Amino acid sequence: MGEDAAWAHLLALRRSPPPSGQWEAPGPLHPQARELVDLLLPLVLSPRMVIGQMGQSLDGRIATGTGHSHYVTGPEDIRRLHRVRALVDAVVVGAGTVASDDPLLTVRKVEGPDPVRVILDPRGRLSPTHRVFTDGVASDGAPRTLLVQQGRMGRNGGEAWEGGERLFLPAEGPLGFPPGEVVALLADRGLHRVLVEGGGITVSRFLQAGALDRLHITVAPLLIGSGRPGISLDPIETLDEALRPACRTFALGEDTLFDLDLRAG
Repeated sequence: MGEDAAWAHLLALRRSPPPSGQWEAPGPLHPQARELVDLLLPLVLSPRMVIGQMGQSLDGRIATGTGHSHYVTGPEDIRRLHRVRALVDAVVVGAGTVASDDPLLTVRKVEGPDPVRVILDPRGRLSPTHRVFTDGVASDGAPRTLLVQQGRMGRNGGEAWEGGERLFLPAEGPLGFPPGEVVALLADRGLHRVLVEGGGITVSRFLQAGALDRLHITVAPLLIGSGRPGISLDPIETLDEALRPACRTFALGEDTLFDLDLRAG
């Protein structure tokens, strides 16, 4: 079985997971197909998962000081990211990512469904002109873009608007929304597989709060030397306090993907 056929099987499993929670390939897998299945099958077979995503340089930067980040990692990693988007129910980004990158957060590099796009904007800083609000996907049938802002949910839930739907959560002051509350809010809407895609502050907050089950960090052979950092957690005094999760590595062109299982053990 080649890579394209393996991807089609993963999409089918996403739609109809096996009752046993296990899957066996119907035939021998090409090495690239096996790598693909090994990487993504845990996400497909898990009824609930929150996975973080980060692409960074060797020196731990995700963008220059001006916010330029297109692209730190190579095309193989971008393709991997689009595949993860296709397998999750929702993709979460902070307002800073939308302001800096104006992303679409859709699936374009591979076949597969678009996730619900969730924008965390506790300070109400975003204008309605960004592409996630105006590209037409937002109002195609059920709301495909959810804008989460500071406040309390009304009796009837969120508020419909031309860019999708506006939801409300209490914020933790300047820190934004409690990650666990965001996960619970999405679960209440049937969104159980969640990708926290960026930026560095948002992914770091979810990691710090223990709200991530897995974390994908792709490291490119690139030295930026300054700019915006990737993961940033509370200070520790000794390395004994550092996180050392179970880890698998995958080659993606010139890049290396670290697949971290934060729940193992």
